[in-house]
Amino acid sequence: MPAGVPVVVTGVGKTAAAVAVSRALAGRDTADLVVLNVGTTGALRDGLAGLYFPSTVINHDVNGDALRAIGLDPREELAVDGGDGTVLASGDVFVTDPAVRARLAERAHLVDMEAYAVVYACREHGVPVRVIKHVSDAADESALDWPGQVDASAKVLGEWVAGYIR
Repeated sequence: MPAGVPVVVTGVGKTAAAVAVSRALAGRDTADLVVLNVGTTGALRDGLAGLYFPSTVINHDVNGDALRAIGLDPREELAVDGGDGTVLASGDVFVTDPAVRARLAERAHLVDMEAYAVVYACREHGVPVRVIKHVSDAADESALDWPGQVDASAKVLGEWVAGYIR
């Protein structure tokens, strides 16, 4: 990230992300703040590469039907301003299984483990958020090489952030 840009490393998964974002936003003046959720993503559909700005994030590992059946709103799908029309599925599953990938690809283009929680936490704090993701793998067995792809994605994402804040 460019010098001077505050960075919050959320850790892996929705719970860690929600806590980290809430902790960072709690008690501070957020009037002029925009949160950028910057990170890697797996492509759920063949041919997807590069940067994406999802318009929708979904919580893919919540049983929304069961919650609705007992009268609760699971809020499993959240709109994100400034998006490019792509849908990002977030869950606490590191997707490497072809059957899981195919099932998720019916609803989404991309998959990660934190974006839904970041967007949810920002909504709860009344802070605008944008989601910027770089495809690091194909959400299949190639995802197991994610640690080897992080630096390449970080460079692309850092360049985007530098251009955005100018």
